Amino acid sequence: MGGPAEHPDVWRAIDAQPTAAKLADTLEVRGRTPAQVRLRRRFLRFVPVRPGQRVLEIGCGTGVVLRDLMGLVGRRGEVTGLDSSRTMLVRARALARGVGGGRLRLRHGDGNDLPFAAARFDVSLAITVILHVPDPLRVVKELARVTRAGGRVGLQDQDFGLVGAAHPDRVLTDRILDGVAARIYEEPYSGRRLPALLREAGLAEVRVHADVYQDTALTAFSRAFLERRAENAVRFGIVDAPTATRWLDGFNEYLARGAFVLTMNYFGAVGVKR
Repeated sequence: MGGPAEHPDVWRAIDAQPTAAKLADTLEVRGRTPAQVRLRRRFLRFVPVRPGQRVLEIGCGTGVVLRDLMGLVGRRGEVTGLDSSRTMLVRARALARGVGGGRLRLRHGDGNDLPFAAARFDVSLAITVILHVPDPLRVVKELARVTRAGGRVGLQDQDFGLVGAAHPDRVLTDRILDGVAARIYEEPYSGRRLPALLREAGLAEVRVHADVYQDTALTAFSRAFLERRAENAVRFGIVDAPTATRWLDGFNEYLARGAFVLTMNYFGAVGVKR
């Protein structure tokens, strides 16, 4: 396998992709989806994030979570977003203009080597990030390093071993969803590993919060997710293009019948810095 730009997971090297702007759009589509809004806000309450705190989010993307955090920390608080993509940071800065709440700082950097002093933050977060990094434990140890004693480190991720998709061809659906995830991610079941990662990084009082994204209306986010899975199934030689098209048509057929269902399990885990 070549460098990060050639890795099948495009999120590892966003700025090297010709579709970088489209990837940014994808994050905003997901962020506006009502079920996703509820899901991430429940996790932030679980952490919890409180007024006046200094909060770090790595892999902040276009700032969907940052904008929620600004409201939670209030005027006395401070929110810092870090991302390795300058494309994402430009979008995050533009979208945060006029958003009330705490001060926002944006930094370009790498989660493997955070450009912050030890004990800088009250809360450090990685939301839908760990799935995409080659060395998750190193990143979580860095999050712990920059968190003060008594502060919290919070992780949230999808678990692609727990996707439920109603479709007339169950065997083909499993073949595409499981096959694509296995080829893109080193650990497709990332979500269920988060509590162990926090403990391995030395965090205490680890708590777990499981949640489910569910959709019966084939939202723009769900449609984009399934279309990307179909495209990648063709790319990886799992199915041919006509089969991928037939698979997508099956979801439209179920939607017309009122039978469409898509669910994705998300796991959140929070630990306390000793």
